[in-house]
Amino acid sequence: MPVHADRRVVVGRETFDDAGVFVVRDDLALIQTVDFFAPIVDDPYIFGQVAAANALSDVFAMGGEPLTALAIVGFPAGKLPNSVLTEILRGGQDKVREAGAVLIGGHSIIDEELKFGLSVTGEARPDRLLTNAAAQPGDRLVLTKPLGTGLLSTAAKNEQLGDDALAVLHESMSSLNALASRAAVRLGVKCATDVTGFGLLGHASHIARASDVMLWIDGATLPELPSARALWSSGTRTGGADRNEAYLVDLVDWSDAAPADRALALDPQTSGGLLVAVPPAALAEYLSAVPGSVEIGAVEAPGRYRIVLR
Repeated sequence: MPVHADRRVVVGRETFDDAGVFVVRDDLALIQTVDFFAPIVDDPYIFGQVAAANALSDVFAMGGEPLTALAIVGFPAGKLPNSVLTEILRGGQDKVREAGAVLIGGHSIIDEELKFGLSVTGEARPDRLLTNAAAQPGDRLVLTKPLGTGLLSTAAKNEQLGDDALAVLHESMSSLNALASRAAVRLGVKCATDVTGFGLLGHASHIARASDVMLWIDGATLPELPSARALWSSGTRTGGADRNEAYLVDLVDWSDAAPADRALALDPQTSGGLLVAVPPAALAEYLSAVPGSVEIGAVEAPGRYRIVLR
């Protein structure tokens, strides 16, 4: 597609970022994003929450605060009762309100497959953005949520996931990245992305390429949702992980990684956490401010590969 340059667009598609950023004035930028997908959980209210949290995450990943949201719906009219759609929209609206934003409308179509998501507009100060292009050698890599939503969701569809693990999965996917984002902005962090369908390594590669650096990641430190590695070891697989591996074939050195760690790093996430490049001086305070966050690696000068998984 041809690029139509505009000086007011300070973050576009060139850096693989999570949302676009348009500067309105020196102290105000608008952040815009859209995301929607088919259900990955059975409960319609939880699905609405998860889909909304996933879309809102793009604004938080840029260091912004959500302002407004528009619902996007594909609904198989006549195949599902309208009460299902009501619960999805209720879950989405509740999550939007939790984020401090307002659901102001939307659009629906009749579709063979149920789909739901949001278009979100947020705001940020132009000088306090989080982007893929601002990682510096020496920064420490912090992941703010555990991995494994793809593996656990697949196991749940196959009725191979216990109730306790399912509850943890739902809680993780419906949790907002607001705290992790606000702590990063407050501490002067400049680089972050959210971890979703491309998996940890796919989104890490976006930071590495946009910032022209190399990321090394310690596979043994990767936090997991309950039994995620064990599910992979027992044969659970996702098609998304295979696509992620193909996407990264020339970018990652994973020769020293344990197979289960490699699988976890490739697992496609839904509403995952933030991957944040934190300057060393701010690391301890960031980890303290964001419960559940884990240091998983570091940023180095560019090398033969964009990512090394050890």
